[in-house]
Amino acid sequence: MAGRIVTVLTGVVTLVAVCPAAPARAAGSRPVEAGTARRAAPVQARVAGARTGIRAAGGRPVRARAVAAGRGAPAGWRPVVMVAVGDSISSGFNACGWYVPCPARSWATGDDERVRSHYLRLLGGGAPVAGHGVNLAVPGATSADLARQMAGAVARRADYVTVLVGAQDACVADERQMTPVDVYRRRVAGALETLRAGRPDARVFLASVPDLRRLWQVGRNSVAARAFWAVGRICPSMLARPRSTAPADRERRDRVRARVSGYNSALAQVCAAYGPACRFDGNALFGCRFTRDQLSKWDFFHPSASGQRLIAQLTFPLIEDWLREPAGERVT
Repeated sequence: MAGRIVTVLTGVVTLVAVCPAAPARAAGSRPVEAGTARRAAPVQARVAGARTGIRAAGGRPVRARAVAAGRGAPAGWRPVVMVAVGDSISSGFNACGWYVPCPARSWATGDDERVRSHYLRLLGGGAPVAGHGVNLAVPGATSADLARQMAGAVARRADYVTVLVGAQDACVADERQMTPVDVYRRRVAGALETLRAGRPDARVFLASVPDLRRLWQVGRNSVAARAFWAVGRICPSMLARPRSTAPADRERRDRVRARVSGYNSALAQVCAAYGPACRFDGNALFGCRFTRDQLSKWDFFHPSASGQRLIAQLTFPLIEDWLREPAGERVT
């Protein structure tokens, strides 16, 4: 039975040595700190199906290149529609131009072969998703927008959905405005219930929220990065006064990072509760020690094309085994 896909994430360049290899599966885990932080056990999450068609932010279709299907692959889970939901990362924002979404370079639904998105990898694995990769991710979206986006995935009959959201819940003018973890958890759980109710056979992949402190670490000594952060008021809760070593600023950064860790723990819990049709990345993205070269030179915040490729490379192996399931097998 064809599965459907909904995605929320971005793609990046091949730098396996820089980021930890993603576990073969995610099964109930807590956030991992970038580099030296502890890594929690991967969490398995349920995935809901969704029909795919690559679309630009706002839902307009984007032409997808045909990719030769893998030969000799067993006929198992085969999503027809894939949908990406979430924020600017999955929309490919600033990956190919000045302050514009670039869905062609999204780690989730992009059709740029340099990124090798989930969409293209599914095509290569024999999934009949050609022309059905839909990108509903919106720059600036928070967990409060997820329910509406997921309803859009259901309306498009998604077999597979990718979700990446949470950076904007923590990137606020004042850290007191950050979304509480319990509220974030409730919103994500509600969005997944919308998917289950409308597309009970769909599968879903939850990507961990990237480590915002890693952004600060790789950009704080760059004059260009500091200038973009200041002029654009980019994620001030983490990136304000980037060169300061004052205790108050160090503690502020630690608190913002802890909040993101809380979001990732919530994702692991929600996915585990959803069941085997959901996969969480086990903090593979959160724990990735990306470099400045993998950030957009337009803001030193969003992933560049190589960064988008890296996200796809880290995360797709976590759901690849679904393509090898025996024909007719159903995950519940």
